[in-house]
Amino acid sequence: MQRYEVVTLTLPIGATGAALPRIKQYLDETPSRGRFLACWYSDIGALNQIMVIRGYESAAVLAEEREAALLAGNPFGIGDLVTDMEINDYAPFPFLPPVEPGEKGPFYEVRVYGIKPSGLAPTIEAWRGAVPARTEISPLTIAMYAVDGKAPRFMNIWPYPSLDARNKARADAVAAGIWPPKGGPAHLTDLASSIFLPASFSPLR
Repeated sequence: MQRYEVVTLTLPIGATGAALPRIKQYLDETPSRGRFLACWYSDIGALNQIMVIRGYESAAVLAEEREAALLAGNPFGIGDLVTDMEINDYAPFPFLPPVEPGEKGPFYEVRVYGIKPSGLAPTIEAWRGAVPARTEISPLTIAMYAVDGKAPRFMNIWPYPSLDARNKARADAVAAGIWPPKGGPAHLTDLASSIFLPASFSPLR
């Protein structure tokens, strides 16, 4: 099954501008078996963060690259700037297509929900029923569940052309009664949400 690697790098205040060109150079020069999908920096929510997302054809391929990268040190060529780093692996909700690059944003809302221990399968089924109608209002980049770390939890990413468009899409979905998914909130425990903007070299932008 396909896997997505989400790396969140926390930097000192004001260091994002210096970090992004070095990340681009690292990605350009370092061979990878993963597909580079996104490099975003946080604008609302948890600030001073850069998120890098790559897709892998399998968990085994991801694990091999992860081990090599950790042993090499200097993550994404900015090890001297990083104050904290989280690496999380996700599997996509099985009914969704793979993430494809393109100009979808530039505002990306990244939402991470904690789920009750018995709630992952019902959450996926609730989304299976609700996503088609919801994505007629605005597109979904991906919804995916964690396969490591604190579990169960899932991440969903929504692109918007503006913050006003985000607010309207969410309000319209609620008013139409198609979102949130029926029964979905009953399985959730907590939520964190941030807005990210794309680096100039991000495939998803």
